[in-house]
Amino acid sequence: MLTVFGCRFGKLSSYSYTATGEPVAFFMLNLAVQLVELQHLIVEQLKTTTWLEWLGTITGFACVYLAAKEHLLNWPISIISVLCYAVLFYQYKLYGDAGLQLYFLATAIYGWYYWLKRKHEHQKPVVSLSIKDWIYTLLSIAVLSGLLGWFLDANTDTNVPYADGFCTATSFVAQFLMTRKVMQNWLLWIFVDACYVPLYLYKDLALTAVLYIAFLAIAVMGYIDWRRSYRLALS
Repeated sequence: MLTVFGCRFGKLSSYSYTATGEPVAFFMLNLAVQLVELQHLIVEQLKTTTWLEWLGTITGFACVYLAAKEHLLNWPISIISVLCYAVLFYQYKLYGDAGLQLYFLATAIYGWYYWLKRKHEHQKPVVSLSIKDWIYTLLSIAVLSGLLGWFLDANTDTNVPYADGFCTATSFVAQFLMTRKVMQNWLLWIFVDACYVPLYLYKDLALTAVLYIAFLAIAVMGYIDWRRSYRLALS
C-alpha cells in the first residue's frame, strides 16, 4: 500500500501484499495492480489541474533548471512560481508549504542580488559544507521540522502536519544553502523532492507531483554541475 509518512492513499485499492511467504507471482500481480491504479489516479488528477498549477509548474521547472545551470534568471522566474504555489498550497491546506513560498520569495530577491553581486566581482561562487557545517545543517532541519509539525498540528486543520513540517523545514534549509551557492543544497533537494512526490499525490496535486519528479532529476544534474564548478575553482 502506498503511504505518505505512514498515511495511506485512500483512493487506491485495498488489495495489497501483506503476508510473508506468498508467491512471487502474486506479489508482482499486486504491484502491477497498484501501479495501474496509481497511473489512473494521476491521469484523473491531471484532468482537473487548474491554470494556476500549470503556471506554477512551468515556471517552477524553468527556474530549477536555470539554477542547476547557475543562470541568474532562475531567481526572477522563481518569483512567479512561488506566488502561484503560495495561493495553491493554501487552497489545499498545505500551510507549511504555503508559508515556505513567502520565504522562497524573500530568498529569490536576496539570491538574485547575491548572485549578481558575485558575478560582478568575478568570484568563484560555489562552496562546500564542512563536516561541522553538515551537523549544524541536519540539526537545524530536525529542530525546525519538530517545531513546524507541532505548530501545524496545533493551529491548523491540515491532515499532514508533520509530513508538511518536515518537507518545509528541509526545503527551507536547502533554499538558504542555494542562495549562498553551497554545493550540497542539491543533495537536500534530491532527498526532499523524493519525499514531496507521495505527499502531493495524496493531496490530489498530480501535476505538482510530476513536477517534483522532474525536480529530482534536475537536482541530480545540478549537484553534478556544481561539483564540477567547485572542483574547477580549486584547481
